[in-house]
Amino acid sequence: MTGTPRAATSNAAPWRPDDGPGRILELITTGQARTRSGIARLTGLSRSTVSQRLDVLFEADLVREGDVSTSSRGRPSRSIQLNGTAGIVIAVDIGESRTRVAVTDLHAGVLADRVEPLAVSEGPRALLDKVTATVHDLIEEARTEDKPVAGIGFGLPAPVDYEAGRVLGWSIMSGWDNYDIRGHLREAWQVPILIDNDVNLLTLAEHRRFWSDRQNLLYIKAGTGVGSGMVIGGHIHRGAQGAAGDIGHAHVSGFGDPQCRCGNQGCLESLVGGWALTRDLRDGRDSAGDDARHVVDRVRHGDSRAIAALRTAGRVLGESVAHATSLLNPDVIVLGGILGATGDHLMAGVREVVYQRSLPLATRQLQIVPTRYKSHAGITGAALLVRDHVLSPTALDAALATGRNAFLPA
Repeated sequence: MTGTPRAATSNAAPWRPDDGPGRILELITTGQARTRSGIARLTGLSRSTVSQRLDVLFEADLVREGDVSTSSRGRPSRSIQLNGTAGIVIAVDIGESRTRVAVTDLHAGVLADRVEPLAVSEGPRALLDKVTATVHDLIEEARTEDKPVAGIGFGLPAPVDYEAGRVLGWSIMSGWDNYDIRGHLREAWQVPILIDNDVNLLTLAEHRRFWSDRQNLLYIKAGTGVGSGMVIGGHIHRGAQGAAGDIGHAHVSGFGDPQCRCGNQGCLESLVGGWALTRDLRDGRDSAGDDARHVVDRVRHGDSRAIAALRTAGRVLGESVAHATSLLNPDVIVLGGILGATGDHLMAGVREVVYQRSLPLATRQLQIVPTRYKSHAGITGAALLVRDHVLSPTALDAALATGRNAFLPA
């Protein structure tokens, strides 16, 4: 993804006269105001006060002027934009068997990236050390050695305590439970390090890039595992301990109670996850592993058994999504993950059941759509998570007040 994300509906607190340059930058970054006159109109500040606060941002190299535009009153003015080259973000999307590492600009545009066969089974120490080495290579490849690092964003395929930045409880990340990921990474990087569940980052990227004018969104990731993320009132909803959205391990009645890899029985993932479909499709000649890619390959080659299994999985998944629809009443439901990218097989079943099971009021304006991302969604979400943190009005004003650079050098 390149360029500035489309304008978002504001959920920020009402403007206060004592708000500083950080709030001005927030208005610019979210697209609520892009000119001096627009900022003055929105905030009620005088043009001279707006200019003073913009001068602080220009001096910090955080904004730059764009093309001349003409207002409805015929007055020419220059647009003001976030300077995406003011710093770089390290974004990491860890999967079960491979990891994507990227260096991005402040617009979440990828400057250099690499997919490495780094599996979570290697354990935290080995994998994090390899990620660090890869980041150094990518910074050199992108020729950004002179750019300050704004922060590091990590997506993990596991329940994450967002505040603590640690994996907590059962997950496929055996050996990672309660490991101090931030402490390990800070041996090499003295920057903000933000760690979140991978589906939350996919949700953030999808919402910010394509649906920022919608306040409530449900994202379903259907891959080797199954998970979901929620935007409620325009913001990612993580729940009390970061466990919100763990739809894959909620029990689904009426389809038997197969053993799930979490240790429970009858979880949604044990019925529709890629590993479960591979299990059900396996025959004596098939020695494939528990990877959703195996199912996708068979579907794309026209395997009738695989297609039928995926269509059935869509209807089973639809049962859980229908419950979530009644509970959350989203504006839009986005189906992502590798199984969701196999055409309409999975989508058709989800739509059928959701529209059948949910009340008309909940589905009257509901859109159920596939993700528009082909790749880099996790990286984009990780980069946006970091940017939102370091450029938040409170954090940025505190940094600018000390007279230091908002970011740290690479």
